Amino acid sequence: MADSILKETPAPPADRWIFAGLLGLLIWAPLPLGSNRAWAWSLLELWAYALGAGWLLLYLLRRVETTHVFRKARVWFWLFAGWLWLQLFQLIPLPPTLLGWLSPRALELYTLAHVGADPGWLPLSVDRFAGVDFLLKSLAYLVVFALTLLLLRTPQRIRVTLAVVVLGGVFQAIYGGMEALQTLEVARGTFVNRNHLAGWLEISLGLGLGLLMGGLQEREAVTWRARLRNLFQWMLSSKMQLRVLLALMVVGLVLTRSRMGNAAFFSSLLIAGAVWLLARRKQSMRSAMIVLASILVIDIYILGHLFGLQEVVERLKETSPATENRDEVDRDTLFYLQNYPLFGSGGGTFYSNYPQFRGDDVGGTYLLYAHNDYLQVAVETGIPGLLLCAALVLLSLREALRAIFKRHRPLLRGLGFGSLMGISAILLHSTVDFNLQIPANALLFTLLLATAWVAAHLPERRDPRPPRMTAAGDPLCWREVTPEELTQHPQEEEDAWQQWVNNLHQNERKPP
Repeated sequence: MADSILKETPAPPADRWIFAGLLGLLIWAPLPLGSNRAWAWSLLELWAYALGAGWLLLYLLRRVETTHVFRKARVWFWLFAGWLWLQLFQLIPLPPTLLGWLSPRALELYTLAHVGADPGWLPLSVDRFAGVDFLLKSLAYLVVFALTLLLLRTPQRIRVTLAVVVLGGVFQAIYGGMEALQTLEVARGTFVNRNHLAGWLEISLGLGLGLLMGGLQEREAVTWRARLRNLFQWMLSSKMQLRVLLALMVVGLVLTRSRMGNAAFFSSLLIAGAVWLLARRKQSMRSAMIVLASILVIDIYILGHLFGLQEVVERLKETSPATENRDEVDRDTLFYLQNYPLFGSGGGTFYSNYPQFRGDDVGGTYLLYAHNDYLQVAVETGIPGLLLCAALVLLSLREALRAIFKRHRPLLRGLGFGSLMGISAILLHSTVDFNLQIPANALLFTLLLATAWVAAHLPERRDPRPPRMTAAGDPLCWREVTPEELTQHPQEEEDAWQQWVNNLHQNERKPP
């Protein structure tokens, strides 16, 4: 009876349309100027809310269940809930006495705006409409994070998601490259600012390299004949196609002429590569070193010089406090922070509040954003908001490291590598830019944080042989397999795992 059940065609997952919608959102988000227009980010939010509502409906109908990864991330959700409550508290009207105690500067502004009239109860945020926008964006990012943990429950879905991110990055690189070569300027892709294209490519390259590293062979060839055979097999495999796509994205990144974008990519590659080699030691050491060396030599040195890496280097050499206004903006923003240290001026209020602190030596191009994500988060949500955001990112970084050091499955280790590299790149880039203020980049960064949890906690208890099933479609027994067994029977193990997941989540089979 169990054999006959195994031969049945499994029902497709009930949440397959939710998963397709999430992939569609990843494809769409960067196209309308990085979704950095009111109509575009409103559509992004509605899209995310609709996907979340669809999954909740399936959950109420008992068609889907929460995953082990989702339950493991409860600390992250509690911290994010604190971040949302902080934003909500900024929008709640408070009596003038309490407002003056919590934020004297905000009360002073309201008093000047209501000369000769009783202002009544007032919120901490100096721009309530911007605060509501900021809160709605944060809720959309939370939904995307949760859906990533709930939907990426099989290796096949992980690969599909990473492939979509890579293809999106390739499209941006080609589009931006054609733009740069035709106009002899810089690559911007579908973004307004070249630095935002660089930020998108940094994350896409990190996840793409994670997919490539996750496919490296654990066992090194002993003889030259075996090595030659492995080389030809690799050149004819899908890994070679992925390698070419990654090279195209590196060219696109170079053509952005973004100084910190290229520096952050190079630095994050060295950081993640060093951690990988330290964690793996003898296992797949040769393959990993070849891949990392090829990125440095072929992509950065050869292709980079062909497409203008020298111009990026020259821009870096010419960079100094005398030629840049970012340091003056940081100076003014720190003075801004001294006036709103506890709860900030409200989410999304930098553009409306910064002009009163701007020095005469700062140009008008720096009015909308702080060009430093850390300082902008601090002045808008206060020191507590900055600490909450730091905790969210550091928790995901910890999970990425755990995946690299602890997981047996190559794909999950590779996913941890990609998460570590992408997070490191954005953290470095955020010191001089505002990638996380762009909805498309913030959305992809949220996905990146979630993949670290997937890499660290996706269950690995599986048998390379098809498991014995009960009449209800549940496995009778499982055993923890060794890393060698995982590499000896990859396709059989994949099929057995997919079969078990379909039976477990659908629960549509009934005893005879």
